[in-house]
Amino acid sequence: MVNGTIRAGGEAATPKSRKVDVAIIGAGPAGLTAGYLLTKRGFTVAIIERDATYVGGISRTVEHEGYRFDIGGHRFFSKSQQVVDLWNEILPDDFIQRPRMSRIYYEGKFYSYPLRAFEALWNLGIVRSTLCMASFAKAKAFPNRKVKSFEDWTVNQFGQKLYSIFFKTYTEKVWGMPCDEMSADWAAQRIKGLSLWGAVTDGLKRSLGLNKRPNDGMQTKTLLETFRYPRLGPGMMWDAARDKIVATGKGEVLMGHALRQLAADGQGGWRMAATGPEGDVVIEAAHAISSAPMRELAARLHPLPQTTLEASRLRYRDFLTVALKIRSEELFPDNWIYIHDSKVKVGRIQNFRSWSPEMVPDDSVACVGLEYFCFEGDDLWDSTDDDLIALATKEMAILGLVTPDKVIGGVVVRQEKAYPVYDDEYAANVAAMRTELEAAHPTLHLVGRNGMHRYNNQDHAMMTAMLTVENIAAGARIYDTWCVNEDAEYHEAGDEGAEQAIPARVALSEDQAAALASVRDVPERIAGNRKAA
Repeated sequence: MVNGTIRAGGEAATPKSRKVDVAIIGAGPAGLTAGYLLTKRGFTVAIIERDATYVGGISRTVEHEGYRFDIGGHRFFSKSQQVVDLWNEILPDDFIQRPRMSRIYYEGKFYSYPLRAFEALWNLGIVRSTLCMASFAKAKAFPNRKVKSFEDWTVNQFGQKLYSIFFKTYTEKVWGMPCDEMSADWAAQRIKGLSLWGAVTDGLKRSLGLNKRPNDGMQTKTLLETFRYPRLGPGMMWDAARDKIVATGKGEVLMGHALRQLAADGQGGWRMAATGPEGDVVIEAAHAISSAPMRELAARLHPLPQTTLEASRLRYRDFLTVALKIRSEELFPDNWIYIHDSKVKVGRIQNFRSWSPEMVPDDSVACVGLEYFCFEGDDLWDSTDDDLIALATKEMAILGLVTPDKVIGGVVVRQEKAYPVYDDEYAANVAAMRTELEAAHPTLHLVGRNGMHRYNNQDHAMMTAMLTVENIAAGARIYDTWCVNEDAEYHEAGDEGAEQAIPARVALSEDQAAALASVRDVPERIAGNRKAA
């Protein structure tokens, strides 16, 4: 360790200045994947990370008094063998196989996820179930012919009662906007293939032993029954990647260093200034890779992009986790549960021992994480840690999961910019900035979730970095890192003719496309609705 940063040996550099082949902003999955693969190929790299303690970004594992917390829950699964092989290469001996279980919690009862019709109707009771079925029948007999919103589409599919119980509350908690302002297209994509009659038929087959399909015969997309997970949490993967980068002697990771400016040097390269615990450092590089939020990058680029205004309009959804230590061996077996109850603000509750027993060091203590979705600067975000721990303790009692006297401690972890917001103008704003930067700065590469304003999985973030490394090695953008499932919609939303400025790319392999296709759906507002979330 030198001056609070992890340093590598190699070419001499002054304490305040260094010169490398590639400067990387952010030590999350994308930045560390790029750094790891570049140093393997002999490139020198310097990575700056704003966090003073943890690498991994939203995939980090926070430790407090021996207890470890996963920020959001990260199952290690990818359809890309290339990504899986890289995980195994970086962390060969520390994966464990874990059972997958996540359910919905509503008014003191658990419901399978995806929903099972008979179980749901049984838990709801005969009166409410009858009302649900009557509501469903009404929706089918008199459907809304002018479907515009998530609410319109979901009520048409399930009826008003089931929509209000199983869709409305949780969706609005997560995204911070009313369901009647979210696009119906997102609902159709998100709940694709799920119908009440299909679930009833499936339940009958299962009851009669006629169901031979895997995963209980669900006609919708099947869910993994087990998954791989690092025994000490996802941060274990990214700690290992950082250490391997440093061990090559060709890379360094500067912790506690925030980007102050990224300036073009006039010769196709970059001069990156970062503010650290002992002042500014300057990194000169031929290429720059950014996983920083596009909005922040645009404000720190020199010269300022013409699309800085568009970038400034990009918005993000934040969240925080309140981890509680509870005097109890176990509370529930789920990895997490979804809280569909309007009496409380919590949206999900993680059970860290169910992710890995080694996350919780004391067998007599359960450790859970209550996740609150919010916007940075709102009342929830600005609450003190003590107030948030008190709120979480109170809500566990309201839900009937644990009494306050069982809670023996807690800690709060805040996560800025957890989810890029897909409002009605985000795609045009992203397209404008992307087009300008690719034309003006071919040696600047955007990667990862916030770097590309894409609500993607860990493997998607990694693949954008993997393809970027190939582009740097080739000296040209031979791969299009933006090739995701949303391409058609994305291009339609951008400025007409803008794509002509972007050169053609080499076709992706099936394996590469599999990882890039893992990008997740995010709700959009109904076109023209510009209300603040």
